[in-house]
Amino acid sequence: MRRIVLIGSAIIVVCVAIGLIWWLMQPKAAPQELVLYGNVDLREVDLAFNNNERIAAVLVQEGDRVHRGQVLARVDTSRLEPLMAQAAASVMLDDVNVANARQQYDRQRSLWASSGGKGVSRQDMDNAKAALDVQTAHRQADGAQLALLRQELSDAVLIAPMDATVRSRIMEPGEMVSPQKPVFSLAITNPKWVRVYAGETDLGKLRPGMRASISVDSFPGRMFSGWVGFISSVAEFTPKTIETEDLRTSLVYEVRVFVKDPANELPLGTPATVHIPIAQNGKDQAAAPPGTAPSPPP
Repeated sequence: MRRIVLIGSAIIVVCVAIGLIWWLMQPKAAPQELVLYGNVDLREVDLAFNNNERIAAVLVQEGDRVHRGQVLARVDTSRLEPLMAQAAASVMLDDVNVANARQQYDRQRSLWASSGGKGVSRQDMDNAKAALDVQTAHRQADGAQLALLRQELSDAVLIAPMDATVRSRIMEPGEMVSPQKPVFSLAITNPKWVRVYAGETDLGKLRPGMRASISVDSFPGRMFSGWVGFISSVAEFTPKTIETEDLRTSLVYEVRVFVKDPANELPLGTPATVHIPIAQNGKDQAAAPPGTAPSPPP
């Protein structure tokens, strides 16, 4: 009886081994999507004043959404406004002097022409022309100074260059500004992308414009729409903060997967998982010039 049990057990083991070998030798189905891991990234802009003056007002806080052309801060212009008034008065005086010098020169030239060169000396003609040139030069110099002061008055307000979110408010009213001291750090939320890294074996599966879905731990079960916007042509070593299934020393290629986030729910640096369906129709690819992010697929 024991012998029969042993034979039966051996047969079962052999059958299981044969089944396992057969399953391992079967061709595996190709994966339907490529899964990559990375972090949300975006561009940042540091804004500084062009002049050296004391801040009079800071009008926005961290986290505020600002729009292109919006005034973010102002500096004190109490010393600049009198200088502008003085420069404007100098320009008005120069206009009078230029008109008078031109009148004198025209009168001398008319006498020279009507008298055949006998009614006025050549020296008087030259002096009148020189006086006109001097007054014209003064007018140009004062006009340039007035234009510079007007530009400084325009630079006394700090304006948002694009729609963005205030990431850092660095300086406060009363502090002295300079072109080397940023007052704000702005986060440009459009475009926003997930920076991921693909191995060489996956590089051939990616094309700019491919549709993608992005998930983050903060919103379980929710997928953000996106598309592949940039694929680096230069290999690099995997950054330490990026996790891949390959060895850390493997060469990878940076891929930017642009994501639609109109409500700005994905902060900078958020870990994200990107799902890219491999089988995509060629019509879904959005053509774009090299080095630029293509538009999202229709």
